[in-house]
Amino acid sequence: MLSMRSDDLTGRARIRDAALELFGAEGVNRVSVRTIAAQAGVSPALVLHHFGSKEGLRQACDAYVVSLVRGGPDGVDLGDTAGLAASLEAGAPVRRYLARALLDGTPDAAALFDEIVASTGRWLEGGVDEGWVHPSDDPRARAAIYVTWLLAPLAFGRHLARVLDVEDVHEMDATLRFSRAAIEIFTRGVFADDRALAAWDAVRKAR
Repeated sequence: MLSMRSDDLTGRARIRDAALELFGAEGVNRVSVRTIAAQAGVSPALVLHHFGSKEGLRQACDAYVVSLVRGGPDGVDLGDTAGLAASLEAGAPVRRYLARALLDGTPDAAALFDEIVASTGRWLEGGVDEGWVHPSDDPRARAAIYVTWLLAPLAFGRHLARVLDVEDVHEMDATLRFSRAAIEIFTRGVFADDRALAAWDAVRKAR
């Protein structure tokens, strides 16, 4: 069995990051192991040594994205400005990867979405317990809608870029702009009273 040296670990992360970028830009089926190796500056044999196959590498990318949703493998404090900035900077390849994975509609992408919804639900319910999130009548539906809302720019990236007059919605300034608008909605709300909610409940009750 080969020993795992520190440079092996560095190589593994470099390969994963290269795969995230390439899979996000081109799609999994259009990217070869050789291309990923060239992007990472390693040999194709090292890619296979670490991940076994391209499918194994794709699964590692999924696991990494889920770890970020859970709070980050390095325990980044999203309440800290520097930590938040670092997470957003590192997130562009992740957002592109998510866009490809979720829009491909594969079973693996469905499992990834379910995992993100589940971890987000736990995070929101933790916020309810701590008092910084309002309780919900349907916590699971709220978590699913919350995740879908945050991922919507990935599916509508071209349209959002056009409306906001930016080149790429994944660039830092554009991301900060539309994500702040989302956080403002989540924090302050949109409607000043509950007439829309009351009307919706009345329709549901009538059915």
